[in-house]
Amino acid sequence: MTDFTLATDADGIATITWDCPDKSMNIMSEAGFAELDALIDQVLSDDAIKGAVITSGKADFAGGMDLNVIAKFRDEAKGDNPAESVFNGVMNMHGILRKIERAGMDAKTNKGGKPIACAMPGTGLGIGFEIPLSCHRIFVADNPKAKIGLPEIMVGIFPGAGGTTRLVRKLGAMAASPFLLEGKMLAPAKAKSAGLVDEVVPADELLSAAKAWVKDATDKDIVKPWDAKGYKMPGGAPYHPAGFMTFLGASAMVHSKTQGVYPAARALLSAVYEGAQVPFDTAIRVEARWFTSVIMNPSSSAMINSLFINKQALEKGAVRPKNVPDMRVKKLGVLGAGMMGAGIALVSAKAGIQVVLLDQSQEAADKGKAYAEAYADKGIARKKSTPEQKEALLSNITATTDYDALKGCDLIIEAVFEDMAIKAEVTQKVEAVIDAACIYASNTSTLPISELAKASQRPDQFIGIHFFSPVEKMALVEIIKGKETGDAAVAKSLDFVRQIRKTPIVVNDARFFYANRCIIPYINEGVRMVAEGVKPALIEHAAKQLGFPLGPLQLTDETSIDLGVKIAKATKAAMGDAYPESPADDVMFKLFDLGRLGRKSKSGFYAYDEKGKRTGLWEGLAENWPPMENQPSLQEVQHRLAMAQVLEAVRAFEEGVLMDIREGDVGAILGWGFMPWSGGPFSWLDMLGAAKAVEICDGLTGNYGERFTTPALLRELADKGQSFYGRFGTAQAAA
Repeated sequence: MTDFTLATDADGIATITWDCPDKSMNIMSEAGFAELDALIDQVLSDDAIKGAVITSGKADFAGGMDLNVIAKFRDEAKGDNPAESVFNGVMNMHGILRKIERAGMDAKTNKGGKPIACAMPGTGLGIGFEIPLSCHRIFVADNPKAKIGLPEIMVGIFPGAGGTTRLVRKLGAMAASPFLLEGKMLAPAKAKSAGLVDEVVPADELLSAAKAWVKDATDKDIVKPWDAKGYKMPGGAPYHPAGFMTFLGASAMVHSKTQGVYPAARALLSAVYEGAQVPFDTAIRVEARWFTSVIMNPSSSAMINSLFINKQALEKGAVRPKNVPDMRVKKLGVLGAGMMGAGIALVSAKAGIQVVLLDQSQEAADKGKAYAEAYADKGIARKKSTPEQKEALLSNITATTDYDALKGCDLIIEAVFEDMAIKAEVTQKVEAVIDAACIYASNTSTLPISELAKASQRPDQFIGIHFFSPVEKMALVEIIKGKETGDAAVAKSLDFVRQIRKTPIVVNDARFFYANRCIIPYINEGVRMVAEGVKPALIEHAAKQLGFPLGPLQLTDETSIDLGVKIAKATKAAMGDAYPESPADDVMFKLFDLGRLGRKSKSGFYAYDEKGKRTGLWEGLAENWPPMENQPSLQEVQHRLAMAQVLEAVRAFEEGVLMDIREGDVGAILGWGFMPWSGGPFSWLDMLGAAKAVEICDGLTGNYGERFTTPALLRELADKGQSFYGRFGTAQAAA
């Protein structure tokens, strides 16, 4: 079975078709590259072949490179200079694409080459766009669902098979930057307007249009601008007056956005800057060297592992019970039409699931459905949806107050107030009408699932499904197993999460589960530092320079201060004397008493204008909690903020709440934006080294207290010279 095949028509035009067997989307592999290389050699060596079209046998062109290949390059690199073998592997890819681009033409005259076009029936990402960029003309079917782009930066690398160099030379550094540095992807029509592709044609004319061009192409038509005499980079090279300003601004922009912690962005910019000053063939070697540097960087390795390999494994059911048949949801009941319930109904209806959205009043239920209508209207306004799609979406949602409407549901998700009594009452009402096989889930962020399940007559079918807000934007879903939760409930929840195209993690029941268990110490540590007299600006900048999207004070304002107060009071009531008193509570309670509830009240740790836009940290913080004369170092603040979360992740794994460190890493990045460059808390500890982590923790414990006490498991790894992934990479809970 092969990935690429070749057929030649009566006009002598070869069609190279990419069609990976047993895959819904073409993904480039080592074997695939070798096949493509051999077919290009055949095209160039056979005098009967006048030119070629590279296309796909699937609805889309390609989803990119199999990043396991990239990981293999790195993992199999051996000898005194392991980077050299990675570099050679990358240069082999460059050689194949450069062979397509030069197409046998004479090096001096640029004549005698064979035209090679690319015909893309749909989406082309990563290598699925780098191959087209090496062709002489890019044709794309007029498919509004298709996306064209180079999203590699999103998983900690950058386009390393010539995409970086070609796109910059095609568009100029400024115009190429959104596609390289932000991973922006465009539909075909917009891709043509942006200069990414050459032609957009009706789908049924795609291959014929590409062949017609190949048939009539001249020597001049197939010479790339950068291979022609007198080429000048659009927008100017680095030392051209206009280009100088572009590269100067790009450097500042990249540092502003990445805070210097994402190696791929820095490497990409270096490859572009250095490559722009040399001939093309040298430039792709420069690109390959920087790409090799990124591949060998532990940060990029960790991002690839967590954001691609492990994330994909979880989405494909790595932790799903194997003995349970397919349990995809056909009819879903959502109890509570507030923000969370409305969001759950929306994403479920988008997936084609029939949804019953139930609330106490018809007005509330209708308001929840209106959330989906507003979402659809925004999509239509942005030309990302149609009135027909809106109608189909809304037809999937039934807003009601009638519990009988829940009959026939195979999954119920309760999203009512965080109150044990209210949840218990709703559970009993629902179980009176639903089928015996129906799975019941509570969308709670703090209440123990095992306690909530006591209200159910079928605790083995009771589970937690914790969504993050806003539901339609957040990728993570946390599934919580109670003490009696059975495999059917777990499988049902995982199948549902896969239906709505989100990433699941499965954890065992405990207060705050996994995500909130780690987020709350981050917030508390930041607020505690305010009470101690650490300058708020130092706290916030320390967090952002670690790569967190929000500092702990801004995050508190966004989630609301009154919610923090409510959680603190509820936790104290539940834990009694075991509750750890914290200066953070004093700060939160005082702000609450002052009516400073966060963004929603336009006042919190930050000050806001009338439109709710942040104008800076509130000056009153210094009056209420005067700054210390001697401020701690940036590194000390960063260690406190990072370890406050990481140690909770380790404890969760030690205690068996978290059962798989892969879930811990993926969940941390997707759930609360934990330092994405690190690959997650366990990857970061491995990067840091267990011994160094213990040293930091012991220092923090001595200076700040028991909350930084080194977990026994971490100390054991340090003593044995082990790592988390070395010992638990594919294992389950430490216990």
